[in-house]
Amino acid sequence: MSHTVVEEQGTGTLHVWALPTDEQSLLSLVTTLFEKYWRHIWFGVIIQGAAWEVAAPNAPERIGMYDGYVTVDFGRWHFHLCIGEHTASGPELGRIRRCARAELYRSINADDGSPVSWGVRLFNGLDEQLMTVLLPNPFLTDRQQILHPPDFTRLAAWDELRATYLDLAPDPLDRAGKGFEHS
Repeated sequence: MSHTVVEEQGTGTLHVWALPTDEQSLLSLVTTLFEKYWRHIWFGVIIQGAAWEVAAPNAPERIGMYDGYVTVDFGRWHFHLCIGEHTASGPELGRIRRCARAELYRSINADDGSPVSWGVRLFNGLDEQLMTVLLPNPFLTDRQQILHPPDFTRLAAWDELRATYLDLAPDPLDRAGKGFEHS
């Protein structure tokens, strides 16, 4: 499955792969990210003017579904994402709230064309961002400090998601970068 190259204002060039948006696929994705990789990911909303990069305090105590919403509960706090059919608010709001687009992406260094960041993004029916998950990065520690030399084993989550949802093998381009560059 090939990717789409997207130029985004403020974030530069992204390689984007569409993911399935059915409830079961999205629940599997959220469960994998937060049960298996919670120590290594950062997540939140990243839009023009705001970047919420939150780290989970612990493994989720519960991941569950109710009326189209998945809840990821860390104990002291939790979040909800509409990933399935939501009926309580009526069909129009249900369509707007539900995840209508999901994607894997990698951000590309403008100087040498190598990836510098990898992630997952979810968007609602109005194409507004629901969440971005910043996947483990070979150039950064789990506390987002620069790693020298890079640790390409940190691409395990990216490689797993590509294999599971896109049937793609690891890409040598992902291991071609020299370091982190912030846009």
